[in-house]
Amino acid sequence: MTELFKAPKGTYDVIPPFSALWLKVRDALSTPPRNSGYGYIETPIFEDTALFVRGVGESTDVVSKEMYTFEDKGGRSLTLKPEGTAGVLRAMLENRMDRGALPAKVWYTGPHFRYEQPQSGRYRQHTQVGVETIGSSDPALDAEVIWMAHHAQRNILGLKQVRILVNSLGCHECRPGYRQKLVEFLNKCDLDEATRARAEINPLRVLDDKRQAVQDQLKDAPLMPDNLCAACSEHHEKVLGYLDVLGVQYEKAPRLVRGLDYYVRTTFECVHDGLGAQSAIGGGGRYDGLIETLGGPAIGGVGFGLGVDRTCLAVQAEGLKLVDEASAEVFLIPVGQAAITKVVGLAGEIRAAGINADIAYDGRSIKAAMKSADRSGAKFAVIIGEDEMASSTAVVKNLVDGSQESLAVESLVSVLLDRIK
Repeated sequence: MTELFKAPKGTYDVIPPFSALWLKVRDALSTPPRNSGYGYIETPIFEDTALFVRGVGESTDVVSKEMYTFEDKGGRSLTLKPEGTAGVLRAMLENRMDRGALPAKVWYTGPHFRYEQPQSGRYRQHTQVGVETIGSSDPALDAEVIWMAHHAQRNILGLKQVRILVNSLGCHECRPGYRQKLVEFLNKCDLDEATRARAEINPLRVLDDKRQAVQDQLKDAPLMPDNLCAACSEHHEKVLGYLDVLGVQYEKAPRLVRGLDYYVRTTFECVHDGLGAQSAIGGGGRYDGLIETLGGPAIGGVGFGLGVDRTCLAVQAEGLKLVDEASAEVFLIPVGQAAITKVVGLAGEIRAAGINADIAYDGRSIKAAMKSADRSGAKFAVIIGEDEMASSTAVVKNLVDGSQESLAVESLVSVLLDRIK
């Protein structure tokens, strides 16, 4: 027997009935930006490798360890996008969106790829819903971005165990002084060789080390919010004030950093307490300076990326039932060859009316067809045989309470609409 192929390591297939939840979550995460003046953007699944090296940061784990990079037949180094911001900003600059009405606001969704060690909630292909806004440094925009994540997760999806962590990473004026203080502190800590190497490249990343042995030594580490310049401090306080006005439930997280080097000032993370070690289900922040690094003007930007896959895990962890897993609302059963043509046409009418309908194919017996109807989760079975063909009627069986009746075919669609919708 020929061996079956399997999904590549670290990936999984989105199939029914789970796919109904997956689509529901993706739609929920994209609803706030669609209602907040954000236009949809879609970029290639791969970009020039240099874009991520320059934009994400050569010293990050993403660039140094996790990218899927290949050389095409023209000798160009290309990379499957590991995150969304760099590619979207490239597209916005290339298409001169920075020269139009500002701020320019876009949202997107799609797969991203990282060569990570597979574990629960961490995949080598994951789907995100993201937003990017360029052309403004207004703290109200930071608050808008955080609110959209909060609203999607808590209000639309109904997640109760999600927390929004907020911090400021300062700017290019005040961060160097803080960085020096942190380096001096870390030099006194008992860190392993790999952690020391990370500290030499970007000491702030050590704060994100989840190992308890490291965290125990960081209890007295200097904190960025205590070392902000006046401008950054004012910006941060305004962001928090706007979040209060918006009713966003947030926590101050002075040790919060992100795994990408481009963040400045506002940074935030959405975590879910039911997911264990891989608790982050999204995050983002401000990236003033990144646009200039990518060849654009010196304008501000802010955005987020929310994980569809991990948010689905969060929904399941809370036991929320967001979708009806039924594959059909109406199941049509032809009895005999003569009825098949009638049923096919009737199914088209029912579907056109907005009702989810399926058919018992392959000439199944009435008993086998009724079993299929039950498995589909349909509320009604519509049965048409020779007698029904002769009288232009259909037998409609309620699969919930077992009752059944005969209805004229011409009124069938309107009756089903009334009972289902």
